[in-house]
Amino acid sequence: MDDIDRKIASILQEDCRTSSASIAEAVGVSVSTASERVRRLAANGTVTAWRAVLDPQTVGAGLCCFVLIDMAYEGEDLAKYALQARPEVQELHHISGSHSYLAKIRVADTAAMQRFLQDVVKPLKAVTRTESMIVLDSAKETTEVLITT
Repeated sequence: MDDIDRKIASILQEDCRTSSASIAEAVGVSVSTASERVRRLAANGTVTAWRAVLDPQTVGAGLCCFVLIDMAYEGEDLAKYALQARPEVQELHHISGSHSYLAKIRVADTAAMQRFLQDVVKPLKAVTRTESMIVLDSAKETTEVLITT
């Protein structure tokens, strides 16, 4: 990636609907060059998706919860795939330290969170323990990635 690609990637992160003409003007290239660079960023896997970012409260997923999940080795892959498949799970990270995974889960409310843990997470054979942290307020939440040189 050169400086122009980094600028284009930054623009796309902010608003993926930005027109090629606007991108071209912002980075100082022709519209066709901007279009080709955007196409190349998508083709080489730098841009992995084009999507809207929704307000969780508006769509009925106002409660954000981080759950530390401890798993036994036996059945870990099946548990991981089962959690990945759930739309409530926004993120699932295999982490270092005393826990196995960190999950970011969005549901409607605490009752929904309790049901999710009780009906989905805890019945998984590999799950040995969970620790939940309910988010009270989010000072910052973003999908944007720092683009470095």
